[in-house]
Amino acid sequence: MHAPIGNFDSAAPAPDRLDALTRPVADAVRHWSGTVPADQILYVDTEPDWADTATFVEHYGRELLEQSANCVVVTGKRGGGTTLAACVVLSTTRVDVNGVVRRRLGARKASFAPMDTATGETGMEYGGITPVGLPAGWPVLVDSAVVDLPYVLVGSGRRRGKLLVPGKAFAELPGAEVLEGLGVA
Repeated sequence: MHAPIGNFDSAAPAPDRLDALTRPVADAVRHWSGTVPADQILYVDTEPDWADTATFVEHYGRELLEQSANCVVVTGKRGGGTTLAACVVLSTTRVDVNGVVRRRLGARKASFAPMDTATGETGMEYGGITPVGLPAGWPVLVDSAVVDLPYVLVGSGRRRGKLLVPGKAFAELPGAEVLEGLGVA
């Protein structure tokens, strides 16, 4: 199968490549529901040493820079409570942690979660965290620009491999909230 975006050797429906996904991502694909069928989520095999955005687009297509999203884990703190959330923004932007995220989480302070927290809580590898398969109950804040794209490249839960997900599917993820201005230049 040919990938709808990027220059990949091949693409396969994610339900056919559960073996290549981390357990939480594979479970999410296996139990997928929504208007976008699970077989429209595609898995592409990639070189893990090229996982960082700049190197990745150099090898797999410069157009991917405008069609890729990053998923980052953030921590919101208020009083003695802590909330973990995921933020999904285009790779050409950064997450507005101290503005949009802090206000949306009702936090006094918001920051990026430490690497060991992000990987430990998600069951995913750092550099491959994806909004598909996050822990139940987590807010998943998605920039509206991500939802507007036909297909978006995101992590697969591992540094090796990526998912190509129809943009509108991000709005249907458990806990998803689409926000304007989450990603800033």
